[in-house]
Amino acid sequence: MLTSLPNLLTLSRIAAIPLLLVLIYFDTPLLRWLALAGYILACITDYFDGYLARHRNEVSPLGRFLDPIADKLLVASLIVMLVATQQIAGLLVIPAIIILAREILVSGLREYLAEIKVSVPVTKLAKWKTSIQMLALGFLIVGDAGPAVIPVQFIGEAGLWIAGVLTAITGYDYLARGLKHMVGEESGSR
Repeated sequence: MLTSLPNLLTLSRIAAIPLLLVLIYFDTPLLRWLALAGYILACITDYFDGYLARHRNEVSPLGRFLDPIADKLLVASLIVMLVATQQIAGLLVIPAIIILAREILVSGLREYLAEIKVSVPVTKLAKWKTSIQMLALGFLIVGDAGPAVIPVQFIGEAGLWIAGVLTAITGYDYLARGLKHMVGEESGSR
């Protein structure tokens, strides 16, 4: 049901994206910190929508559909805006592209595998990747508006590189598992 609390939390994450992008675009220290606060709230809803859906027995096809889309929209939108505002620049664009490419790959793969009724569960490494990616994006949102005693931008950049490497590994893992089903289906149909 669209109006269940878990689905409303997921929809709020999608609805928050334009506000976060505007706050980042206008790029003042105060707005960066406000963007970080909004981003943290969005990340919290990512945890609680699934938690509440399971514990309130409100897991729904709509929720299973919306949750990964909300995650991908949030991450992709933030990466594109951080590139546009030069918070992600130079070689740091490489892990950003890897992250975006993997999201597209995994989405297409999951869609294909769903058609043949094959589930691809999320691995522990993919969960680590997501956590590091979320932290890195938070640091990059604040960037040089952070306290001078903490290398905020550097932490965000290092985190994005780590997330990029984990993204490549988990993307390869998903692709390899998906290809087994694709190749197996071709062999069985001949």
